[in-house]
Amino acid sequence: MSDEQTDTGTGWPQPAGPARPGGPAGEPDPRPDAPDPDELSPLAPQGPARPSDDEPVAEPGVEPVDDGATVDLNAVSRSGEPSDASGEPAEPVVAGRSRWSTAGVMIAALLALLGFTLVVQLKTTSTDPTLGATRQEDLVRILSDLDARENRLQQDIRALEDSQRQLRSGEQGRQAALDEATRRADELGILAGTLPAVGPGLTVQFDSGVKPISANRVLDAVQELRGAGAEAMQISGGDRATVRIIASTYFLDGDNGSLMVEGRRLTGPYTITVIGDPATMRTALNIPGGVVASVRGDGGNVTFGEREVAEVSALHVPIKLEHARPVS
Repeated sequence: MSDEQTDTGTGWPQPAGPARPGGPAGEPDPRPDAPDPDELSPLAPQGPARPSDDEPVAEPGVEPVDDGATVDLNAVSRSGEPSDASGEPAEPVVAGRSRWSTAGVMIAALLALLGFTLVVQLKTTSTDPTLGATRQEDLVRILSDLDARENRLQQDIRALEDSQRQLRSGEQGRQAALDEATRRADELGILAGTLPAVGPGLTVQFDSGVKPISANRVLDAVQELRGAGAEAMQISGGDRATVRIIASTYFLDGDNGSLMVEGRRLTGPYTITVIGDPATMRTALNIPGGVVASVRGDGGNVTFGEREVAEVSALHVPIKLEHARPVS
């Protein structure tokens, strides 16, 4: 051991130098801010070693830079985040972004397809706009008329079944067959226009406005009346000319706003006399968007008149069939 070292009693050499303040070795330093001698002992636990002035200090979150590498100061923004060549902070790369972006696009496409399917289905199953604009009382009346028509058809079915049973019954079979044939002949005569007919019904008068009453309007009215249960019809013009309307009757537009019915010229105003249930037929013509609305849209007018006894007296020449024959 050299002369510059002294024995401290701990087995460790004490470097020579100026004496520590506070007096001889082993005595505490009287200064208030003096360090604890134990802390200066080489046996006391020491904290992390402080780097020397020559060693670079790494800041938290910043990777150390190799001494031989060069750093572009323009590549680092003022906030410490990497930036691109324009000086704007570079967007951090997020793992899996492309995967989630593709999934988002697929989900959006599926949602769009589902919405389109729902719209198409709603349009397909939407109700008729004409009936949607109908008032509630009109819908109730139409439903009541349909029920009444169904009841009449059921009665006709029961009557035919009764006639069939009578025809098959013993002694009254021949007379029942004759009565049934007569009744059927009368009905067919009325439908064919070869026999006149009377009964409760309705008169429908068409008055033209800015536009004349066209053949299509009259044909629409005839079809609506047939659908509402009309059993016999005839049409009259302003010159009192009358034509019986049957299944084969046709309508054409004539000159000067006239109407050609079965080849006969009629002038307005036109009046259709029909036998059937007045309330049902009137409701059928007054359906929104129907005959009455179309005529009034052209500037014309439709007038109704209920008759307890309507008479259809015009007759049609019997049609001779050339090709059709009854099935034997």
